[in-house]
Amino acid sequence: MKPTPKQPVKSRTARSTARRKDVYIPTTLTVAMLAKSMKVKLEYLLSRMRRVGLAQEASYDHILTSDYAILLVEEFGFNPIVDDEAAFDIYPPPPHPNPQSLPSRPPIVTIMGHVDHGKTTLLDTLRSASVARGEAGGITQHIGAFSVAVSNQDQGASSGPRSITFLDTPGHAAFSAMRARGANVTDVVVLVVAADDGIMPQTKEVINLLRRDVSQVQLVVAINKVDKPDADADLVKKALLAEGVQLEEFGGDIPAVHVSGLTGQGLPELVETLSAVAEMQDLRAEHDGPVYGHIIESNFHKGLGPVATVLVRRGSLKVGSQVISGLAHGKIRRMTDPIGQVVHAALPGVAVTVCGWKSLPKAGDEVLEGSDADIRKALVNRARKAEMETLHEDIEAINSARRHERDARAEGLNVPVAGLPSGPSELRLLIKADVSGSGEALEGALHGIGNSIAMSKVISTGVGDITESDVMMAKAANATILGFSVSVTRSVQNIAAQNEVPIFTSNIIYRLIEDVRSRIISLLPVVIETKVLGEATILQLFDIQLKGKQTMKVAGCRVTNGVVDKQKFARIVRSGEIIHEGSLDTMRQIKKDITEARKGMECGLSFKEFSDLQEGDLIQMYEKVEKPGIL
Repeated sequence: MKPTPKQPVKSRTARSTARRKDVYIPTTLTVAMLAKSMKVKLEYLLSRMRRVGLAQEASYDHILTSDYAILLVEEFGFNPIVDDEAAFDIYPPPPHPNPQSLPSRPPIVTIMGHVDHGKTTLLDTLRSASVARGEAGGITQHIGAFSVAVSNQDQGASSGPRSITFLDTPGHAAFSAMRARGANVTDVVVLVVAADDGIMPQTKEVINLLRRDVSQVQLVVAINKVDKPDADADLVKKALLAEGVQLEEFGGDIPAVHVSGLTGQGLPELVETLSAVAEMQDLRAEHDGPVYGHIIESNFHKGLGPVATVLVRRGSLKVGSQVISGLAHGKIRRMTDPIGQVVHAALPGVAVTVCGWKSLPKAGDEVLEGSDADIRKALVNRARKAEMETLHEDIEAINSARRHERDARAEGLNVPVAGLPSGPSELRLLIKADVSGSGEALEGALHGIGNSIAMSKVISTGVGDITESDVMMAKAANATILGFSVSVTRSVQNIAAQNEVPIFTSNIIYRLIEDVRSRIISLLPVVIETKVLGEATILQLFDIQLKGKQTMKVAGCRVTNGVVDKQKFARIVRSGEIIHEGSLDTMRQIKKDITEARKGMECGLSFKEFSDLQEGDLIQMYEKVEKPGIL
């Protein structure tokens, strides 16, 4: 029977649909495009398609009609809307049907490893540039891309790659997201392990990262600092084997090279190994057609405006091309290679610095080429989608807070008054960094610091020096400004002081993290610990006559532990339970008033406002110690 208008079936369905996230789809689209539209991994979408009986259609380039797309979108819990105009976007070109016919490209090699294991020094020696000396604290704090020429004299002019593009990723724990992004665009990972230090946390993180990566990324181990007296390369190899890294000398397929970034020992062998590995991979890409690449880094350059390092993956990036990356776009006005020379075209496997952006692109975003009209249409749709996602997150946060309030009421707990903020106390942060990747890494490192009582919340992340407008924004949001490798003028400092806006700057990221951690701890309620200083056992009770026929109960005690100090807090413990807390009124030894009694001494004690004492009671003297809250 059909539901009557009074029945709420349709209204419930409508409300349920309204709560779901909208996904715009065109009348026809590929499976890969659908995955990007829903922001789910392609492999996950393919597995779900096979599960619902679409095994034959489960390939990245299969073209779906809107009918099938609607079913899949609903399978993921989204609300499908068929609209060709609203669903338009620019996507990477499909893979070439015959990749063996394409020209070869340089391999992209990522240097990874634990902090201070010599990655930057190793790369510095390879390209003969003083990068390590320019990094604060000896720690690389943003990704750099460089090309190194490869000599193929021993292999023949046509054998192996002619150059290798290196990505230098930071090793500090705060840059996990940047390392993950580096692994996603790389062909070969060089895992640098110090021979005098061995396997460390970031070393294990890189190994786990490669283990989870579904793409075939080749691993090469560089055992660094072999020139040190306490170096033990064999111990490092055994530790790597214990972590599941199958080295060639143990019957595996992962080469290991002994190197010294400081002296240059073993570097020719490392380059030769990388060249051989790349030759085995047979890396190829189109030198023409639409461009596809990634933003490696971005920042503001005085005189040039927003600039970004772009790693070209496919096609040829040329001066004059119209490009889009996330919500940023522009027409390329100028390109320079890693050594600063102007270039007019960049082929796959090459990293170039690009200027001409209308706004600053984000590190990690795709770079795609298109016509001016298509880019503008795609920007409108991307901005609308970003706004919808933000609104969806806000709605979820509001609903979560209301659920928490209802649960608290049900349990009889105190809940915030309507209209007042609920949830944990927030340390609001406004981040300004030298480059976008560093700001992203700092934001990621600060995310999750805190607990249900106090936590950090990043309200804004920007690039460039701290300005007066940043101070005004922080004041309006009651936020603290964190500056990473940026400067603050004296006038801006004065304005911040006048408006009581805290500013903390450093060019070492873990100092900023520790500062935020200490500020969040200060928001937590203090932990009051009780420290027992002395104990006395009541042996006998006496009634002492006072003026006006009043009596006072005095306990004859023996000190069994520590010191009984009259000035400290006192409590009475009976049968293991505290029955009274207060302070002593009198403390005497025979007829003499005293202020303390040590172990073994006997004394008479009486309490203020408590006389229900019994023989055998334990009297404890204690002090209260306030300690900062614990995250």
